[in-house]
Amino acid sequence: MKFDRHGIRFQFWFFYLIFAVFIVLLLGILQFSLIKPYYRNNQIRTVQYVSNEIQRFIIDDNGNTSNATKATQVAVDNNVCVNIINDYGKVVYEADSLGSGCVFHTPVSLLQNTPVSMQDAVTLREYLISNNNEMSINLINDRSKQEMVVYGRTIRSNLGNYYLFVNSPLEPLDSIVDFFSKQYILYMLIVIVAASLISLIISRSLSDPIIKMQKEADKLSHADYATEFDGGRYTETRELAETLNDASSRLSQIDELRKDLIANVSHDIKTPLTSIKAYAEMIKDISGENPVKREEHLNVIIDEADYLNHLVSDMSELSKIQSGNYILRLSNFDLAMKIREIVRNNSVLINEGHLTVDTELPDLLTVYADETKIAQVIYNFLSNAIKHTPEGKTILIRAYRKEDEETVRVEVIDQGTGIDEQELPHIWDRYQKSSSSFSRSISSTGLGLAIVKAILDAHHANYGVFSEKDVGSTFWFELKQPDQLEEDDNDA
Repeated sequence: MKFDRHGIRFQFWFFYLIFAVFIVLLLGILQFSLIKPYYRNNQIRTVQYVSNEIQRFIIDDNGNTSNATKATQVAVDNNVCVNIINDYGKVVYEADSLGSGCVFHTPVSLLQNTPVSMQDAVTLREYLISNNNEMSINLINDRSKQEMVVYGRTIRSNLGNYYLFVNSPLEPLDSIVDFFSKQYILYMLIVIVAASLISLIISRSLSDPIIKMQKEADKLSHADYATEFDGGRYTETRELAETLNDASSRLSQIDELRKDLIANVSHDIKTPLTSIKAYAEMIKDISGENPVKREEHLNVIIDEADYLNHLVSDMSELSKIQSGNYILRLSNFDLAMKIREIVRNNSVLINEGHLTVDTELPDLLTVYADETKIAQVIYNFLSNAIKHTPEGKTILIRAYRKEDEETVRVEVIDQGTGIDEQELPHIWDRYQKSSSSFSRSISSTGLGLAIVKAILDAHHANYGVFSEKDVGSTFWFELKQPDQLEEDDNDA
């Protein structure tokens, strides 16, 4: 795979690495800027702690050899030097872990003026007493170039007064800072390498399924519907893969429908065109001088042309409704009156078929819908019932408000030939393969139920069919009340 600096893999690796470097640098800045203040504050607390421990081991417990050893260990562990003198200025205890840096034992040049000599025990004791028996002096040791603190306190005991002095550096040694610097650089390199490797692994696991899906999508764009999208282990990529797999399946179905559509439409158009051409040639060659035959042939041409016109009109209407751009003209109207009107307008066909059409309708049944389109649905159901019901049988049209008072149901029940069970799922789509047995008639384009489905879908209506072979069929639909329709539209 070629390098792509705009790709997910590089972008994730780059920003993850930048983030890791930023965190490491931030920690470094905090470490080097805070090491001295932290060390200083810690040493101040340490001096207090050491003073308390030395007092406990040497004076309060009447320091024996064991306690003296413990006191010395405390001084060594905390990097301080300690002096305890009595009322006579004599040193009774001392411990030193600073060596030449201890201001009590080694004469040093102090860059900061001090009020008393650190090596003169007597004057140091007197200065402590004059400061209410507790003191703290900050000074700079010229030898070590460090700022230091000298802390003192007076300790009263049964055996007399003692004067405790503790000397501790307030700044870390350069060697300590240098150690931290080298340690930080090493850690920074380790973190950067680790962050780079981790980001590469994560970015690879994230980008690999996307790259694979892109390759499959490229196949899909070339009409290869056998593609399979794998989203990997991430929720988002899995959901994307599921969506693409669903889209691939739907595109495959649409492609099959398209091929079937072209085949059926070609057949539906070719048949009347063939008839038109044949009868036109017959008029030209045979019946041109015979008025009776000529009129018969011309009527066939007119009927076939009317069929073509109906086919084009139905296809145009179906396309317009299914496009989602069709606007329903909703209004309140009396559905019962509309059904009576449709039955009355089809009386000629009903009588020619020697059929009986009964109705079970309330006096008034108001619904909120597109009156023209709902009438088209009912007309289509009734027309199909008339075509498929034998002579002498009865067709029942029933409409009523359901018990919940929120839905109006319309049923068209015939005693016709019925529909095979395997055909039922496909009757709403004229061009399904399962409908290949469809035979053309001049009075119907075969798109009626597809148009019905589109109209009822636009109304958010429920609809369906019950049928039994050689017993009859029941086509039905349900319209919701106006407030329910409005809520559904808002949700949409």
